[in-house]
Amino acid sequence: MKKNTLIGFFLVASASALLGSCDLMKDVKYTVTPNPLEMHGDSVRIAVSVELPEKGIKKKASAEITPMLGSTALKMVIVQGEKVTGNGKVIQYKAGGKISYSDVVAYKPDMENADLTVSGVIKKGTKEKDQIPVTKIADATIITPLLVQKEFKCIIEGDNFQRVTEKTFKTQITFDKGDEKLRKNELKSKDIFEFQNWLAAAETNPKINIKTINIVGYASPEGEQGKNESLSYDRATTAKTAAIELAKKFKNTKAQTEIYSLSGKGEDYEGFKAELEKSMMAQDEKQLVIRVLEMYKDPVQRETEMRNMAKTFVYLDKNIFPMLRRSEIVVTYDLTGYTDEELVAISKDNPTKLTAEELMFAATLTEDVAEKLRIYNEGCLAFPNDVRFYNNAGSMLFKQNNLVDAGFKFEAAYSIQDNAISKNNLGAVAGAKGDLSKAKKIFGEVKGAGSEVNYNLAYWSIKEGKYADAISKYGSENCFNKALAQLLNKAPDAAVKTIDASTSKDTGLGFYLKAISAARMDKVDLVISNLKSAFAKDASLKAKAAKDREFLIFKENANFSAVVQ
Repeated sequence: MKKNTLIGFFLVASASALLGSCDLMKDVKYTVTPNPLEMHGDSVRIAVSVELPEKGIKKKASAEITPMLGSTALKMVIVQGEKVTGNGKVIQYKAGGKISYSDVVAYKPDMENADLTVSGVIKKGTKEKDQIPVTKIADATIITPLLVQKEFKCIIEGDNFQRVTEKTFKTQITFDKGDEKLRKNELKSKDIFEFQNWLAAAETNPKINIKTINIVGYASPEGEQGKNESLSYDRATTAKTAAIELAKKFKNTKAQTEIYSLSGKGEDYEGFKAELEKSMMAQDEKQLVIRVLEMYKDPVQRETEMRNMAKTFVYLDKNIFPMLRRSEIVVTYDLTGYTDEELVAISKDNPTKLTAEELMFAATLTEDVAEKLRIYNEGCLAFPNDVRFYNNAGSMLFKQNNLVDAGFKFEAAYSIQDNAISKNNLGAVAGAKGDLSKAKKIFGEVKGAGSEVNYNLAYWSIKEGKYADAISKYGSENCFNKALAQLLNKAPDAAVKTIDASTSKDTGLGFYLKAISAARMDKVDLVISNLKSAFAKDASLKAKAAKDREFLIFKENANFSAVVQ
């Protein structure tokens, strides 16, 4: 606010005063900054300059001046002449001088409409010679920070839904020892039967798009290594031919194109170790075979050593090696999921048919809070260990101002898994219920949960008078409290822009804050128009405006007075 000054009264002694006391101190000038006073944080700071002119105080005079704000006495200031012995601030007689006084007091409600006054006594030596009558030196008190709203945000968890997902279908063709030809009954195996069914289904399913078919041939680790290298590739070639024939038979045009890649891996020692581990062979025999594999790196010597274990080699040749003589066929394809319309319908008719990610995504397809809540509640039933459904259901209840049930949901989520999101949301419930100390403690303990935590903590930045910090914490959010912080940070034009971009744009408080912003920019017409809009939305604001020191400079304006009466 603007800095005002008040010329102090001439201290005139009564006719009966002795020793010429009427002339002990005169022409005192008080300058208070700011004026009106302002409340920030939970306090009011007072800064006063007390100035006396040349010969304004006698050499042996002193004054004990006590400022009062409402019912609160501030610390006393003692001004004394140059020949007074004491702890006061000395002012030279001929030169006059100026002293600075400051104090900070806790805000009380009666300070809103109380003036800042001074009173006291004037002494010569130790004797009281005159009284300083109660004198107003400043208006009090702007309490705009108290407009801060208990606005807290819950964190709504996102989904990992992907409409198109990459999937694979795997099958294999096995071969006789040392042979790459397709076995007579191989196409009647369980693996191939399932492959045939998949090919037929994929052809009629527009949501399946085959991208590649990768075929890898293998050989068992016995026989000549060089031959096994070429044998494994030949087996891959055979498998490709068989796959294309099956595709033709089952009319799958997608699997008949040049989307195949072939490779031969030779002797499959990794596969051999895996099958060995799964086998019924005694554990000590397994360990012996593995030691041989690890000890002898040369394939020829390795096979020789295995053959030397005659009984063991017979078991391997009968039970392990046949499974390694194979070609693996891996079809990689894109699967397109349900459309938005299908997801919405299924979420209503048969929600258990959907995956967790599909159900989470379905909730984003509506703006109706009650419908979102229904879907998240379905998720709590279908996926009882997924904290996201509990957090989001609680967030919808919070939006409905059902704080009790919201708290139950967040507590359930937190009991399933200690997580920062649920903790933040519990803090939001505590804050909305008015338990601000608990809320502040919770938010202070939350780490890495998201921008909502900063948003929530910004409330206390405003309460503590840290307006720039609050603006930073709100980030790109446009809300009433951010606009308030900008106004209090001496950016009224930015505050107006924020309000106009927020959900408070058409509320009584929104218009009221814009009226204060206009007052700080000395735009009386905007003050009046915004106050009219504010009163139309909330009639109780008229009484507040009538005594609000933000509008003090307009109290003599007839148009303003007509609006607030």
